[in-house]
Amino acid sequence: MKDIRKKKIFQFKVTLNGSVPKIWRRIQVLAGYTFFDLHVAIQDAMGWTDSHLHGFRIAQKGSTHPIIIQYPNPEEDFGFGDKECDERKEYIVDYFDKITKQCVYEYDFGDGWNHTVLFEKELFSETQTTYPRCIAGKNACPPEDCGGLGGYEDLQNVLKNPKHPEYKDMIDWLCIENADEFDPRVFDPKEVDFSDPRSVLKEYKHRFGM
Repeated sequence: MKDIRKKKIFQFKVTLNGSVPKIWRRIQVLAGYTFFDLHVAIQDAMGWTDSHLHGFRIAQKGSTHPIIIQYPNPEEDFGFGDKECDERKEYIVDYFDKITKQCVYEYDFGDGWNHTVLFEKELFSETQTTYPRCIAGKNACPPEDCGGLGGYEDLQNVLKNPKHPEYKDMIDWLCIENADEFDPRVFDPKEVDFSDPRSVLKEYKHRFGM
């Protein structure tokens, strides 16, 4: 990786598509990141637990099929792209602000959490600053395995009604004592703790055997 990539920073706004009110994060990462590294940063910033498969989709001019960038898994098919790439070997600097301004990041192909990853700007790293970092955002991340946006909406409606027949089950499922402990509006960028993508990659290699 060239030294300039260690100094350049890419800023992205990551928005969970279809969320109302909008669930979003603004993050800054090294321009020399791979898409796998970006995946780890998105997971941490959003508040997901990286318990499911994921992938990136980038629209191609002149084609109805996107470029697919994901961790290779022969047992799963992310989509029907003309081009499928290993996210460990593809660098964000080769895509953003060159061939695209944004892409779709999907997490959990069952629940289908689609995020728009929008490239906002390029800047130089600041001294005494650790990257990646989350500088802004709004609203809490939905609970894992809640059934997508529809399931998340149902969950919130149930928690608003203690007399709902599913209320107690939902409270138990969330491992909380009462609905006041779950606030979908809460998010503090200062509380985001970013993982080392190299350590996460080791876990992936153990999980997938490659």
